[in-house]
Amino acid sequence: MPGAGRPWVSVEQARTTAAGKYERAFGEWAVVGGGAVVDFPLHPPTEQAALAGQEEAIAWVRSWREVGLGDAVVWGTRRWASLGAQQVPERLRLNGAGEVARFARKAQHWLRISARAEALLAAFPSDALADAVRRSARRIAELDDADFNRLLQVLRWLEENPQSGLYIRQLPVRGVDTKWVSAHRGLVEKLFASVTGHDSLGLGAPPVLVRVRFLDPALSPGGLVDISASVEELAALQIRPRTVFVFENLESVIAMPPVPGAVVLHGSGYAVDRLDRIPWARDGRVIYWGDLDSHGFAILNRVRSLCTDVSTVLMDLETLKAYRDLWVEEPVPSTGVFSHLLPAEEQVLEELRKRGNVRLEQERIEWRYALERLLASAEIAATG
Repeated sequence: MPGAGRPWVSVEQARTTAAGKYERAFGEWAVVGGGAVVDFPLHPPTEQAALAGQEEAIAWVRSWREVGLGDAVVWGTRRWASLGAQQVPERLRLNGAGEVARFARKAQHWLRISARAEALLAAFPSDALADAVRRSARRIAELDDADFNRLLQVLRWLEENPQSGLYIRQLPVRGVDTKWVSAHRGLVEKLFASVTGHDSLGLGAPPVLVRVRFLDPALSPGGLVDISASVEELAALQIRPRTVFVFENLESVIAMPPVPGAVVLHGSGYAVDRLDRIPWARDGRVIYWGDLDSHGFAILNRVRSLCTDVSTVLMDLETLKAYRDLWVEEPVPSTGVFSHLLPAEEQVLEELRKRGNVRLEQERIEWRYALERLLASAEIAATG
């Protein structure tokens, strides 16, 4: 193979180099109209190298004569004592993104991305959009033709209706539904922000639902025991539970038996901020049970910053040590500062870190063991 083990650059090696330059720059070239120059040396053989491998050298020169690039291959004359005057390819100088793409076997890709960049910039001319197209060029090029046309239509509609408040299902663009927006939302948001300056698409968001179980029939609305309701609907309930359990594990929420004066909510991790918008939870006696790990204590810290009266259960050293055989390593520990933890909770967190950032997931704790302590904590809350 010409160039294999030799310093001179073969046609295929040059294609690889050109393809690498294309991949790094096609987004920029697409927004500036295809202006590009790719120029690099081909390192022709010396007289000594040509003598040592004459057949290879001849084949290499022939390959560049037959490549069909015309003036893009820059030739020079070598005057060698033993071989006489020889024309050899010295450099490859490709002018224009189209020529680079054709040589790099990216011609169809270039036609697609250049046409799409042109269409976007014609529809929404702005420097900000040009920058967004440049940064998103790979994603834009990956779309099939139908999805790119939908992208244009969605951007046009959103530009004309920047604060519509419609749900995705209501968008009047053929072929655009929740699945389409979910798959392409990042690209749509980036391009829309560059066109309008708005961070949000202005669409309505489905209500956030909270899973709740009313453990005391006297508290349940209309006799319902297990519901998922919006924060606004829960906030409107005129109830005053003595105990508000907040669990991170949904199975634990579902497994809770009747408890006088109690309600249990699914915390949903860092979404516990919504407790602040439910008065009877925010101002009630909250018993929080999360995973025994750094994120569990980070969430507890947030709950305590929002709610008036918060205690914990099963997040102590006794529980941690009782289930030592079920510890696992926490993949990405939280490293924040938790200013709302009590001294005993800080001690547990320190123990977790000292042991190598271990964790004990809530669902690993035996239910009988857990339930005994949950019911005891409710009794304390009821008599406190």
